[in-house]
Amino acid sequence: MKTKAVRLYGKDDIRLEEFELPEMKEDEILAQVVSDSICMSSYKAVAQGADHKRVPDDVHINPTIIGHEFSGILLKVGKKWKDRFSEGDKFSIQPAMNYKGSLDAPGYSFRYIGGNATHVIIPNEVMETGCLLPYKGESFFHASLSEPMSCVIGAFHASYHTRNGVYKHDMGIREGGKAAILAGAGPMGLGAIDYAIHCDRKPGLLVVTDIDEARLERASRIHTVEEARANGVELMYVNTARVEDQVKYLMSVTGDSGFDDVFVFAPVREVVETADRILGFDGCLNFFAGPSNPEFTAEMNFYNVHYAFTHIVGTSGGNTDDMKEALEMMAAGRINPAAMITHIGGLDAVIDTTKRLPRIPGGKKLIYTNISLPLTAIEDFGKLGRVDPCFRELHRLLEANDFIWSSEAEKFLLEHARPLS
Repeated sequence: MKTKAVRLYGKDDIRLEEFELPEMKEDEILAQVVSDSICMSSYKAVAQGADHKRVPDDVHINPTIIGHEFSGILLKVGKKWKDRFSEGDKFSIQPAMNYKGSLDAPGYSFRYIGGNATHVIIPNEVMETGCLLPYKGESFFHASLSEPMSCVIGAFHASYHTRNGVYKHDMGIREGGKAAILAGAGPMGLGAIDYAIHCDRKPGLLVVTDIDEARLERASRIHTVEEARANGVELMYVNTARVEDQVKYLMSVTGDSGFDDVFVFAPVREVVETADRILGFDGCLNFFAGPSNPEFTAEMNFYNVHYAFTHIVGTSGGNTDDMKEALEMMAAGRINPAAMITHIGGLDAVIDTTKRLPRIPGGKKLIYTNISLPLTAIEDFGKLGRVDPCFRELHRLLEANDFIWSSEAEKFLLEHARPLS
């Protein structure tokens, strides 16, 4: 079977190509990809090429398919897996397989599987590691977003606290405690707010900061103070660009006791150092944002490390259990990461979008791999709808939902968009 896919050949060298997939083996599965959400990690892989830890050294000879936040339909199941999976099943994939200690992952390391493709062959190791996850939901984009949501969930689980004289870490944020998400009004921050409000282990106070008033205003509309309070969380949004002394102000919010859990959602030295300075006793700083600069550093108060037991943790992605939790919470309607999405595109938009990702404003860029569509901001659907009936209807469908992407919009787009030629 032929597939069309965006393949990585080296630093800043990605190409949309059509090629033949090899014959599927008995321990493999043939699948159609429907949606893929473009991650900043894909931008880093393209920028670094073979220097990236997950990209093979011979990528210039054996190119890999990029994209790791994807969902689709199983088309043909090999004999080995017929008792576990069925043709027609929807799926999502946890790319961090850790197969026999390897960093290899779909979307970085494999020639025939990745999210930016029309069809892929899922290799045996994905199933062996339990990383092919059945999905029962209606929309494909939710399954695509389960991977970024698993990163958020993993960060909340990885935070930890201690007890005097007990050499054991109590994992997870402090239940009923004081939490802050710094630089938290972006797409991943929205997911973190959603999870913090609706998970089983909630903070009592959640402060979200950012320096972009428009992003904060949108976040406050999507996850309201009233909604949080109804779920037992006091939620505050703070524009730190308007605060003369942000450390003093944030400490005052806690009654000067400091925060139990602080999440850093931007790899900016000032943000990291602010996070350190607002930690309370036994406070945990969670460095969520992955820097692209391997020399990135920031200062930390080691007096407080010694006497106030402050500590730091970092996570790079979630695990399979985190992803299952995301899928289960979405299926139950407890979280809805659709608010992360601000742009829609087809497979022919992937190259430009991936290369320019840090410079494109907004949140997640969602790709539907079997259609042709330039990357388009959801907020522009109304303007484009003046001349294009497809965008006119999409605008109408989303208008009543604060322009948050939806199952109805996805279904309409897949039925009416121009197929990939």
